[in-house]
Amino acid sequence: MARVKTALISVSDKTGVRDFAAGLVDLGVNILSSGGTAAHLRDGGIAVTDVSDYTGFPEMMDGRVKTLHPKIHGGLLALRDNPDHLAAAEKHGITLIDLVAVNLYPFEQTIAKPDVDLMDAIENIDIGGPSMVRSAAKNYRSVAIVVNPARYDDLLQEMRGNDADLSDDTRAQLALEAFAHTARYDAAIHNYLAGTVSADQPFPRFFLHPYQKANELRYGENPHQQAAFYHRALPSPVGLAAARQLHGRALSFNNYLDLETVLAFVREFQQPAAIVVKHNSPCGAALGAPLAQSYRDALAGDPLSAFGGIIGLNRPVDTDTAQAILEGIERHGFMECVLAPGYHPEALEALKQKKNLRLLELPDLASADPWAFKHVSGGLVVQSPDAEAEPSQLDVVTKRAPTPQEEAALKFAWIVCKHAKSNAIVIARETKAVGIGGGLTSRVDAVNLAVEKAGDRSQGAVLASDAFFPKPDAVDAAARAGVTAIIQPGGSLGDDEAIATCDSHDMAMLFTGVRHFRH
Repeated sequence: MARVKTALISVSDKTGVRDFAAGLVDLGVNILSSGGTAAHLRDGGIAVTDVSDYTGFPEMMDGRVKTLHPKIHGGLLALRDNPDHLAAAEKHGITLIDLVAVNLYPFEQTIAKPDVDLMDAIENIDIGGPSMVRSAAKNYRSVAIVVNPARYDDLLQEMRGNDADLSDDTRAQLALEAFAHTARYDAAIHNYLAGTVSADQPFPRFFLHPYQKANELRYGENPHQQAAFYHRALPSPVGLAAARQLHGRALSFNNYLDLETVLAFVREFQQPAAIVVKHNSPCGAALGAPLAQSYRDALAGDPLSAFGGIIGLNRPVDTDTAQAILEGIERHGFMECVLAPGYHPEALEALKQKKNLRLLELPDLASADPWAFKHVSGGLVVQSPDAEAEPSQLDVVTKRAPTPQEEAALKFAWIVCKHAKSNAIVIARETKAVGIGGGLTSRVDAVNLAVEKAGDRSQGAVLASDAFFPKPDAVDAAARAGVTAIIQPGGSLGDDEAIATCDSHDMAMLFTGVRHFRH
């Protein structure tokens, strides 16, 4: 190992860079810098040598060309244990550069602006920065590469205790961060250009979406499996990655899966909504003010199955709703999590009485990924999200049309059905789900399960099916339970039989033309 003698600093994010440079100078390190960074350091009283003075070549083309020079990259790439490299450096007046602090033009922040145009984005594609990062990282055994300002203090502390040098392990870890930094940067550029240059292609040829580890989990789906939560590497997190845990023990792998179902449901509605999810499928769901009543109605959908479930709400939790949650726990048992856009202070303190109840706050319920995908061995299957909310078409296919009350309940049941596991059946009264059958391989079995869950509440209720009925047996089962109206996609060869069966029972049926499978 050899002490750091020369550092090159050229940063877009100038957070903490003056203190870092001053600390390097105190250790006897000479500073090379360029453009705005050099001016910023000089304004802080730090002596620097301009890159253009060192290379003998001025910055040009509006700063597009300033560090792309052999005296820079030779100083980064020269192998310190290779005599030929060292001789070439001496012959051409190349100073060996031992540390590089570089972060890149704010491309992601630029394209996040609503009024950005293509040329603005292109001008924020950094060229010299990634080149220096990669050169330094390739030669990490001799050159320390720093891309994260949060690293500055720790690096200075290590150098002060190590005669201005850094350990091999630190250099290796910095190089890993550097390659991840440029990979993320290039992925952001690719994804933006794929959406502008190739906007007519719904799926890019390369699916480049970097993820960053947020935290390790206690275990995976089962205790013998290891797990971690990764969030999309974006300037501003979206979806569950933006949620803040206010109370309770760490989330589990299964919690995240259930929370995603909760979030997808509650963001669907403008009016107060509540859902209880267990094993990634709803146990109960309801709409209506006040929020506390919506939660009670959702819990009443299937309180037995709700034990150990996840609660989702689309309004801040007030004291009445907090009390309803606590009453439900006392009566029906443990609940895992609550996800809501916020908590009134008194409600938060009340819920904190339950030490194992995780409380998550997500003010922006609407933020979501533009992609939905699942891993399969060797790859991914990728699709657009199922963004269909209320059905865009409602075709009355039976002799009797639904009443206004039935139609409102059908629309609600249809949305709940979208968030249940296929094959999915939802029985609803008004805006309350009273029986849900999901995750079964037979549609008539799903109907029978939903009927069993609903009990007497199926009398006069309506039913939603996430896909068509291949046979009339499921319609007969619904009619025997007292269901008066059905909503389903249609499209089966058995549609005529299903319609005739509805007519024989004086039931109304609507076709949506849209399927809502959720595997």
